[in-house]
Amino acid sequence: MNIKEKDSLYIANTYARFPIALKSGSGSLAYDDDGNEYIDMATGIAVNTFGYSDTEWVRAVTEQLNLLQHTSNLYYSEPCVKLAEMLCEKTGMKKVFFSNSGAEANECAIKVARKYAAAKKGEDCYKIITLKNSFHGRTITTLAATGQDVFHKDFLPLTDGFIHCEANNCEELRELVKKNNVAAIMFEAVQGEGGVLPLTKEFVETIFDLAREYDILTIADEVQTGNGRTGKLYAFMNYGVKPDIFSTAKGLGGGLPLGATVLGSKVENVLGNGDHGSTFGGNPIACAGAVNILSRIDEELLNGVCEKSNYIKEKLTAAKGVKSVSGLGFMLGIETEKDASEVIAECRKNGVLVIKAKNKVRLLPALNIPEELLIKAVDVIIDACK
Repeated sequence: MNIKEKDSLYIANTYARFPIALKSGSGSLAYDDDGNEYIDMATGIAVNTFGYSDTEWVRAVTEQLNLLQHTSNLYYSEPCVKLAEMLCEKTGMKKVFFSNSGAEANECAIKVARKYAAAKKGEDCYKIITLKNSFHGRTITTLAATGQDVFHKDFLPLTDGFIHCEANNCEELRELVKKNNVAAIMFEAVQGEGGVLPLTKEFVETIFDLAREYDILTIADEVQTGNGRTGKLYAFMNYGVKPDIFSTAKGLGGGLPLGATVLGSKVENVLGNGDHGSTFGGNPIACAGAVNILSRIDEELLNGVCEKSNYIKEKLTAAKGVKSVSGLGFMLGIETEKDASEVIAECRKNGVLVIKAKNKVRLLPALNIPEELLIKAVDVIIDACK
Protein backbone atom coordinates (compact mmCIF):
# COMPACT_ATOMS: atom_id res chain seq x y z
CA MET A 1 0.00 0.00 0.00
CA ASN A 2 1.14 3.56 -0.63
CA ILE A 3 1.13 6.31 1.99
CA LYS A 4 -2.36 7.53 1.08
CA GLU A 5 -3.84 4.03 1.39
CA LYS A 6 -2.12 3.44 4.73
CA ASP A 7 -3.32 6.83 5.97
CA SER A 8 -6.89 5.83 5.15
CA LEU A 9 -6.44 2.51 6.95
CA TYR A 10 -4.70 3.65 10.12
CA ILE A 11 -5.42 7.35 10.76
CA ALA A 12 -8.72 8.70 12.10
CA ASN A 13 -10.82 10.12 9.28
CA THR A 14 -10.86 13.72 10.50
CA TYR A 15 -9.09 15.46 7.63
CA ALA A 16 -10.15 15.96 4.01
CA ARG A 17 -6.58 15.80 2.76
CA PHE A 18 -5.44 17.16 -0.60
CA PRO A 19 -4.31 14.34 -2.94
CA ILE A 20 -0.55 14.85 -2.48
CA ALA A 21 1.97 13.51 0.03
CA LEU A 22 4.61 16.11 0.90
CA LYS A 23 8.08 14.67 1.43
CA SER A 24 10.49 17.59 1.78
CA GLY A 25 10.80 21.33 1.54
CA SER A 26 13.19 24.27 1.45
CA GLY A 27 12.10 27.82 2.17
CA SER A 28 8.84 28.47 0.31
CA LEU A 29 9.20 25.41 -1.90
CA ALA A 30 7.71 22.00 -1.07
CA TYR A 31 8.18 18.67 -2.85
CA ASP A 32 5.84 15.67 -2.95
CA ASP A 33 6.75 11.99 -3.06
CA ASP A 34 6.58 12.07 -6.87
CA GLY A 35 9.17 14.85 -7.01
CA ASN A 36 6.73 17.61 -8.01
CA GLU A 37 7.62 21.13 -6.83
CA TYR A 38 5.14 23.56 -5.26
CA ILE A 39 5.29 27.16 -4.07
CA ASP A 40 3.74 26.90 -0.60
CA MET A 41 1.39 29.81 0.12
CA ALA A 42 -0.11 28.17 3.23
CA THR A 43 2.91 27.33 5.48
CA GLY A 44 1.17 24.55 7.39
CA ILE A 45 -1.72 26.95 8.18
CA ALA A 46 0.48 29.86 9.32
CA VAL A 47 2.99 27.69 11.20
CA ASN A 48 6.20 27.62 9.14
CA THR A 49 7.04 31.27 9.74
CA PHE A 50 10.22 31.18 7.65
CA GLY A 51 9.22 28.29 5.43
CA TYR A 52 10.56 24.73 5.36
CA SER A 53 13.88 23.63 6.87
CA ASP A 54 14.98 27.21 7.53
CA THR A 55 18.73 27.03 8.15
CA GLU A 56 18.89 29.32 11.20
CA TRP A 57 15.84 27.74 12.84
CA VAL A 58 17.13 24.20 12.21
CA ARG A 59 20.49 25.14 13.77
CA ALA A 60 18.83 26.59 16.90
CA VAL A 61 16.58 23.56 17.32
CA THR A 62 19.41 21.07 16.68
CA GLU A 63 21.76 22.75 19.16
CA GLN A 64 19.10 22.46 21.87
CA LEU A 65 18.25 18.88 20.83
CA ASN A 66 21.86 17.96 21.55
CA LEU A 67 21.62 19.46 25.05
CA LEU A 68 18.18 18.59 26.46
CA GLN A 69 15.06 17.45 24.61
CA HIS A 70 12.78 17.69 27.67
CA THR A 71 13.05 18.50 31.37
CA SER A 72 9.48 18.86 32.74
CA ASN A 73 8.38 22.02 34.50
CA LEU A 74 9.73 20.77 37.83
CA TYR A 75 13.05 22.30 36.76
CA TYR A 76 14.20 25.61 35.33
CA SER A 77 15.07 25.75 31.63
CA GLU A 78 16.95 28.56 29.89
CA PRO A 79 15.14 28.50 26.49
CA CYS A 80 11.76 28.73 28.26
CA VAL A 81 12.85 31.71 30.37
CA LYS A 82 14.52 33.44 27.42
CA LEU A 83 11.40 33.13 25.28
CA ALA A 84 9.15 34.44 28.06
CA GLU A 85 11.48 37.42 28.52
CA MET A 86 11.37 38.18 24.79
CA LEU A 87 7.56 37.96 24.64
CA CYS A 88 7.18 40.31 27.58
CA GLU A 89 9.79 42.83 26.43
CA LYS A 90 8.39 42.99 22.90
CA THR A 91 4.78 43.49 24.04
CA GLY A 92 4.92 45.23 27.42
CA MET A 93 3.22 42.26 29.07
CA LYS A 94 4.34 40.71 32.37
CA LYS A 95 4.25 36.91 32.49
CA VAL A 96 3.81 33.89 30.24
CA PHE A 97 2.33 30.41 30.58
CA PHE A 98 3.55 27.94 27.95
CA SER A 99 1.50 25.10 26.47
CA ASN A 100 1.50 23.12 23.22
CA SER A 101 -1.22 24.59 20.99
CA GLY A 102 -3.55 27.48 20.35
CA ALA A 103 -6.49 25.71 21.95
CA GLU A 104 -4.49 25.13 25.13
CA ALA A 105 -3.31 28.74 25.15
CA ASN A 106 -6.93 29.86 24.88
CA GLU A 107 -8.02 27.45 27.63
CA CYS A 108 -5.45 29.05 29.92
CA ALA A 109 -6.63 32.55 29.00
CA ILE A 110 -10.21 31.56 29.86
CA LYS A 111 -9.15 30.06 33.20
CA VAL A 112 -7.20 33.21 34.10
CA ALA A 113 -10.15 35.45 33.20
CA ARG A 114 -12.60 33.40 35.25
CA LYS A 115 -10.35 33.19 38.30
CA TYR A 116 -9.67 36.94 38.18
CA ALA A 117 -13.35 37.84 37.81
CA ALA A 118 -14.48 35.42 40.52
CA ALA A 119 -12.01 36.87 43.01
CA LYS A 120 -12.87 40.47 42.15
CA LYS A 121 -16.61 40.35 41.40
CA GLY A 122 -17.86 37.06 42.79
CA GLU A 123 -18.28 33.51 41.53
CA ASP A 124 -21.32 34.42 39.40
CA CYS A 125 -19.10 36.60 37.19
CA TYR A 126 -17.81 34.05 34.69
CA LYS A 127 -19.42 34.84 31.33
CA ILE A 128 -17.14 35.59 28.40
CA ILE A 129 -18.28 37.40 25.27
CA THR A 130 -16.80 36.06 22.04
CA LEU A 131 -17.75 36.84 18.46
CA LYS A 132 -19.97 35.07 16.00
CA ASN A 133 -17.91 33.53 13.21
CA SER A 134 -14.92 33.21 15.55
CA PHE A 135 -12.71 30.17 16.02
CA HIS A 136 -10.83 29.51 19.27
CA GLY A 137 -10.08 25.76 19.22
CA ARG A 138 -11.51 22.25 19.32
CA THR A 139 -11.55 21.35 23.01
CA ILE A 140 -15.00 21.34 24.63
CA THR A 141 -14.39 24.75 26.22
CA THR A 142 -12.76 26.43 23.22
CA LEU A 143 -15.51 25.00 21.01
CA ALA A 144 -17.99 26.74 23.32
CA ALA A 145 -16.03 29.95 22.87
CA THR A 146 -16.09 29.49 19.08
CA GLY A 147 -19.00 31.40 17.57
CA GLN A 148 -19.87 28.93 14.80
CA ASP A 149 -22.69 26.41 15.29
CA VAL A 150 -21.22 24.07 12.66
CA PHE A 151 -18.45 23.16 15.11
CA HIS A 152 -20.88 22.60 18.01
CA LYS A 153 -23.57 20.28 16.71
CA ASP A 154 -22.06 16.85 17.44
CA PHE A 155 -20.46 17.67 20.79
CA LEU A 156 -23.18 19.09 23.02
CA PRO A 157 -23.40 20.01 25.82
CA LEU A 158 -20.49 22.42 25.69
CA THR A 159 -18.97 24.40 28.54
CA ASP A 160 -21.44 27.00 29.80
CA GLY A 161 -20.81 30.72 30.04
CA PHE A 162 -20.05 31.98 26.53
CA ILE A 163 -22.10 34.67 24.79
CA HIS A 164 -21.65 35.29 21.07
CA CYS A 165 -21.86 38.82 19.65
CA GLU A 166 -22.04 39.81 16.00
CA ALA A 167 -18.58 40.98 14.91
CA ASN A 168 -18.35 44.75 14.30
CA ASN A 169 -21.78 45.37 15.89
CA CYS A 170 -20.91 47.94 18.54
CA GLU A 171 -24.49 48.39 19.76
CA GLU A 172 -25.08 44.69 20.30
CA LEU A 173 -21.82 44.45 22.23
CA ARG A 174 -22.86 47.34 24.49
CA GLU A 175 -26.22 45.69 25.20
CA LEU A 176 -24.65 42.32 26.00
CA VAL A 177 -22.20 43.93 28.42
CA LYS A 178 -25.00 45.86 30.13
CA LYS A 179 -27.28 42.84 30.52
CA ASN A 180 -24.73 40.23 31.61
CA ASN A 181 -22.20 39.77 34.38
CA VAL A 182 -19.21 39.63 32.04
CA ALA A 183 -15.72 38.50 33.02
CA ALA A 184 -14.00 39.10 29.69
CA ILE A 185 -14.34 39.87 25.99
CA MET A 186 -12.35 37.59 23.69
CA PHE A 187 -11.64 38.40 20.04
CA GLU A 188 -9.53 37.66 16.97
CA ALA A 189 -8.43 40.88 15.27
CA VAL A 190 -8.78 38.99 12.00
CA GLN A 191 -11.22 36.08 11.99
CA GLY A 192 -9.17 33.43 10.22
CA GLU A 193 -11.30 30.28 10.04
CA GLY A 194 -14.32 32.57 9.77
CA GLY A 195 -13.25 33.85 6.34
CA VAL A 196 -10.21 36.11 6.94
CA LEU A 197 -12.26 39.05 8.13
CA PRO A 198 -10.60 41.92 10.04
CA LEU A 199 -12.49 43.67 12.82
CA THR A 200 -13.16 47.37 12.31
CA LYS A 201 -11.15 49.90 14.30
CA GLU A 202 -14.39 51.27 15.78
CA PHE A 203 -15.42 47.86 17.07
CA VAL A 204 -12.04 47.10 18.64
CA GLU A 205 -12.05 50.52 20.31
CA THR A 206 -15.57 49.80 21.61
CA ILE A 207 -14.34 46.52 23.14
CA PHE A 208 -11.66 48.38 25.07
CA ASP A 209 -13.91 51.31 26.02
CA LEU A 210 -16.47 48.90 27.52
CA ALA A 211 -13.73 46.91 29.23
CA ARG A 212 -12.52 50.06 30.99
CA GLU A 213 -16.03 51.19 31.90
CA TYR A 214 -17.17 47.85 33.33
CA ASP A 215 -13.81 46.52 34.56
CA ILE A 216 -13.85 43.63 32.08
CA LEU A 217 -10.76 41.80 30.91
CA THR A 218 -9.78 41.77 27.23
CA ILE A 219 -8.37 38.63 25.58
CA ALA A 220 -6.81 38.76 22.12
CA ASP A 221 -6.63 35.40 20.35
CA GLU A 222 -3.40 35.72 18.35
CA VAL A 223 -3.06 32.02 17.53
CA GLN A 224 -3.15 32.55 13.75
CA THR A 225 -2.74 36.33 13.56
CA GLY A 226 0.37 36.56 15.72
CA ASN A 227 4.12 36.50 15.18
CA GLY A 228 4.28 38.90 12.24
CA ARG A 229 1.44 37.37 10.23
CA THR A 230 -0.57 40.61 9.83
CA GLY A 231 2.38 42.97 9.31
CA LYS A 232 2.71 43.74 13.03
CA LEU A 233 4.26 41.46 15.64
CA TYR A 234 0.75 40.86 17.01
CA ALA A 235 -2.46 41.82 15.26
CA PHE A 236 -3.85 43.92 18.12
CA MET A 237 -0.95 46.31 17.47
CA ASN A 238 -2.65 47.30 14.20
CA TYR A 239 -5.40 48.85 16.32
CA GLY A 240 -3.29 50.69 18.88
CA VAL A 241 -4.63 48.66 21.83
CA LYS A 242 -3.10 46.35 24.42
CA PRO A 243 -5.14 43.44 25.82
CA ASP A 244 -4.97 42.14 29.37
CA ILE A 245 -4.24 38.66 27.99
CA PHE A 246 -3.26 37.34 24.60
CA SER A 247 -2.81 33.81 23.35
CA THR A 248 -0.46 32.75 20.59
CA ALA A 249 0.78 29.54 18.96
CA LYS A 250 1.15 28.38 15.32
CA GLY A 251 3.98 30.56 13.91
CA LEU A 252 5.59 31.09 17.31
CA GLY A 253 7.30 27.69 17.23
CA GLY A 254 8.12 27.92 13.53
CA GLY A 255 7.10 24.30 12.98
CA LEU A 256 7.16 22.76 16.46
CA PRO A 257 4.10 22.60 18.75
CA LEU A 258 4.12 25.54 21.14
CA GLY A 259 1.45 27.75 22.66
CA ALA A 260 1.75 30.76 24.96
CA THR A 261 -0.70 32.67 27.13
CA VAL A 262 0.77 36.12 27.76
CA LEU A 263 -0.47 38.01 30.81
CA GLY A 264 -0.61 41.76 31.45
CA SER A 265 -0.22 43.59 34.73
CA LYS A 266 -3.85 43.11 35.82
CA VAL A 267 -3.61 39.35 35.75
CA GLU A 268 0.10 38.58 36.04
CA ASN A 269 -0.30 36.99 39.49
CA VAL A 270 -3.71 35.33 39.05
CA LEU A 271 -2.27 31.85 38.56
CA GLY A 272 -0.67 30.39 41.66
CA ASN A 273 1.17 27.18 42.39
CA GLY A 274 -0.84 24.22 41.07
CA ASP A 275 -3.54 26.33 39.35
CA HIS A 276 -2.50 25.21 35.90
CA GLY A 277 0.13 23.02 34.27
CA SER A 278 1.42 21.29 31.16
CA THR A 279 3.76 18.32 30.76
CA PHE A 280 5.27 19.54 27.50
CA GLY A 281 4.58 23.28 27.80
CA GLY A 282 7.79 25.28 27.53
CA ASN A 283 9.65 22.34 25.98
CA PRO A 284 13.30 23.41 25.53
CA ILE A 285 13.50 22.44 21.85
CA ALA A 286 10.26 24.21 20.90
CA CYS A 287 11.28 27.28 22.90
CA ALA A 288 14.75 27.39 21.34
CA GLY A 289 13.10 27.40 17.92
CA ALA A 290 10.70 30.14 19.00
CA VAL A 291 13.52 32.30 20.36
CA ASN A 292 15.11 32.13 16.92
CA ILE A 293 11.81 32.99 15.22
CA LEU A 294 11.02 35.99 17.45
CA SER A 295 14.56 37.34 17.24
CA ARG A 296 14.19 37.64 13.46
CA ILE A 297 10.77 39.31 13.26
CA ASP A 298 11.99 42.89 13.03
CA GLU A 299 10.71 46.09 11.43
CA GLU A 300 12.47 45.39 8.13
CA LEU A 301 10.78 42.01 7.83
CA LEU A 302 7.36 43.40 8.86
CA ASN A 303 7.64 46.25 6.37
CA GLY A 304 8.41 43.67 3.71
CA VAL A 305 5.30 41.71 4.67
CA CYS A 306 3.18 44.84 4.29
CA GLU A 307 4.72 45.77 0.93
CA LYS A 308 4.29 42.27 -0.48
CA SER A 309 0.77 42.12 0.92
CA ASN A 310 -0.12 45.32 -0.92
CA TYR A 311 1.24 43.77 -4.14
CA ILE A 312 -0.94 40.67 -3.69
CA LYS A 313 -4.04 42.77 -2.94
CA GLU A 314 -3.52 45.09 -5.91
CA LYS A 315 -2.92 42.27 -8.38
CA LEU A 316 -5.78 40.09 -7.17
CA THR A 317 -8.32 42.89 -6.70
CA ALA A 318 -7.86 43.79 -10.36
CA ALA A 319 -7.96 40.17 -11.55
CA LYS A 320 -10.78 38.60 -13.50
CA GLY A 321 -12.87 36.20 -11.43
CA VAL A 322 -12.00 37.82 -8.09
CA LYS A 323 -14.88 39.39 -6.17
CA SER A 324 -12.91 40.71 -3.18
CA VAL A 325 -9.73 40.38 -1.14
CA SER A 326 -9.81 40.65 2.65
CA GLY A 327 -7.33 40.40 5.51
CA LEU A 328 -4.12 41.99 6.76
CA GLY A 329 -0.48 41.37 5.89
CA PHE A 330 0.16 37.76 4.92
CA MET A 331 -3.24 36.60 6.15
CA LEU A 332 -5.48 37.10 3.13
CA GLY A 333 -8.77 35.69 1.85
CA ILE A 334 -9.83 35.76 -1.80
CA GLU A 335 -13.53 35.62 -2.64
CA THR A 336 -13.75 34.11 -6.11
CA GLU A 337 -16.51 33.78 -8.71
CA LYS A 338 -15.59 30.13 -9.12
CA ASP A 339 -15.97 27.72 -6.21
CA ALA A 340 -12.90 28.15 -3.99
CA SER A 341 -12.18 24.42 -4.05
CA GLU A 342 -11.95 24.52 -7.85
CA VAL A 343 -9.47 27.40 -7.68
CA ILE A 344 -7.40 25.57 -5.05
CA ALA A 345 -7.25 22.42 -7.19
CA GLU A 346 -6.21 24.42 -10.28
CA CYS A 347 -3.46 26.16 -8.29
CA ARG A 348 -2.19 22.82 -6.99
CA LYS A 349 -2.18 21.40 -10.52
CA ASN A 350 0.06 24.31 -11.54
CA GLY A 351 2.46 24.11 -8.61
CA VAL A 352 1.01 26.44 -5.96
CA LEU A 353 -0.39 25.33 -2.59
CA VAL A 354 -3.23 27.43 -1.19
CA ILE A 355 -5.98 26.52 1.28
CA LYS A 356 -9.55 27.46 2.13
CA ALA A 357 -11.37 29.57 4.73
CA LYS A 358 -15.17 29.32 4.48
CA ASN A 359 -15.91 30.13 0.82
CA LYS A 360 -12.57 31.84 0.20
CA VAL A 361 -9.11 30.92 -1.01
CA ARG A 362 -6.74 31.63 1.89
CA LEU A 363 -3.12 32.78 1.57
CA LEU A 364 -0.63 32.41 4.45
CA PRO A 365 2.84 32.56 2.85
CA ALA A 366 6.14 32.49 4.73
CA LEU A 367 7.06 35.93 6.05
CA ASN A 368 10.31 35.84 4.05
CA ILE A 369 8.97 34.41 0.78
CA PRO A 370 11.27 35.56 -2.06
CA GLU A 371 9.72 38.17 -4.34
CA GLU A 372 10.20 36.08 -7.48
CA LEU A 373 8.32 33.12 -5.98
CA LEU A 374 5.55 35.38 -4.72
CA ILE A 375 5.08 36.95 -8.16
CA LYS A 376 5.01 33.52 -9.79
CA ALA A 377 2.48 32.21 -7.25
CA VAL A 378 0.19 35.22 -7.65
CA ASP A 379 0.20 34.78 -11.43
CA VAL A 380 -0.84 31.14 -11.02
CA ILE A 381 -3.64 32.15 -8.62
CA ILE A 382 -4.88 34.82 -11.02
CA ASP A 383 -4.99 32.30 -13.89
CA ALA A 384 -6.86 29.83 -11.68
CA CYS A 385 -9.51 32.42 -10.86
CA LYS A 386 -10.36 33.19 -14.51
